[in-house]
Amino acid sequence: MAELRLLTLYPEQMNIYADRGNVIFLERRCRWRGIGFSSAAAGIGEGFDPDEHDLIYIGGGQDRDQRMVAADLVATKRVAFAAALAGGAAALAVCGGYQLLGTSYELGGERIEGLGIAPLHTVREPGPRLTGNVSIEVDLGSGPRILAGFENHGGRTYIDAGGVPLGRVLHGHGNNGRDGREGIVLGNLLGTYLHGPLLPKNAWLADELIARAIARREGRRPELRPLDDRIEDAAHAGAIRAAERTRA
Repeated sequence: MAELRLLTLYPEQMNIYADRGNVIFLERRCRWRGIGFSSAAAGIGEGFDPDEHDLIYIGGGQDRDQRMVAADLVATKRVAFAAALAGGAAALAVCGGYQLLGTSYELGGERIEGLGIAPLHTVREPGPRLTGNVSIEVDLGSGPRILAGFENHGGRTYIDAGGVPLGRVLHGHGNNGRDGREGIVLGNLLGTYLHGPLLPKNAWLADELIARAIARREGRRPELRPLDDRIEDAAHAGAIRAAERTRA
């Protein structure tokens, strides 16, 4: 039987806006299909074996938690994280976790070192926080889809040379409120500002992550059995409508 092995980084510190719901949703969609699911966590001071996990997840956190996590992430997990990605693992990083993927981010006038895994950096600029419902157009290889959620970030993220955004902003602010980009995609690594939690509002993305994670161990992309997604489809449509009511 296929199995998905998930690792959550800093589940206690990086869990704002119900981001833990993403993990629960992944587990349920695996169980409903008869796919095995195991979950582990790595917190402050804890390393991990990059070969033991097929999907790595890190959520968002308050500024104080993110500052605490940043140094530890670089010191105890950067090498393993990079090795896992090089070995084909999938990863999802949300908001604060997304910012930490880059070379640096600014917090309270301080420049903090990031993982340096993804070509991006985050700065603080004059202006209000970028908040509200958001939708973006995404193409992860099977045609354009809509991703919808909620954003709330003071930092402005800019993708550096060679970087590819996760999607094009349809409604809301995105990475910085200026260039129409949102998130980043780097192989099997996806970074985004979308909270909500994200995956229950976008079941198709959960399935994409499940398929990519299982493919790492199985050697081929699985054909996931369709589920009765009437509730999930309604949640997705509602999230899109909420985003459409925001400024374009």
